[in-house]
Amino acid sequence: MNTNHFCHGTAIVETPNIGDGTRIWQYVVIQKDVSIGRNCNICFSVFIENEVKIGDNVTIKNHVSIWRGITIESDVFIGSGVIFTNDKHPISGVRDKPIMPTIIKRRSSLGAGCIILPGVTVGQGSTIAAGSIVSRDVAPGECYIAPKVSRGR
Repeated sequence: MNTNHFCHGTAIVETPNIGDGTRIWQYVVIQKDVSIGRNCNICFSVFIENEVKIGDNVTIKNHVSIWRGITIESDVFIGSGVIFTNDKHPISGVRDKPIMPTIIKRRSSLGAGCIILPGVTVGQGSTIAAGSIVSRDVAPGECYIAPKVSRGR
């Protein structure tokens, strides 16, 4: 990939694999084994760990961390504060166990503050409502809304 992209002076970018036209804003950290496509917008305070692949035309809003093993295909929108996970049973200090790949397919939209649990595939063109907890695969084109929680009286 070329180096025709914008990178704010406070960002720490260890990978050369950033596509043309991509914009990387304040206090972003991108580790070395990451691939980011063309015309992406990586907003304030985003962390992207090794072994992450991001397609073209992806927007990642503020305060998002993207962990190892997550793939985000092209034309995806990720709202502020989205939480990704890659380990169903994390144990402090255990770093060599396999992670669960998570895939966000093309043209999907993840609303602010949603949580994407490990091993999930969000189908092409899906919409995840803000605040939803996604614990299963989402079908292509599905509008996923978190189930309502019953409140006792």
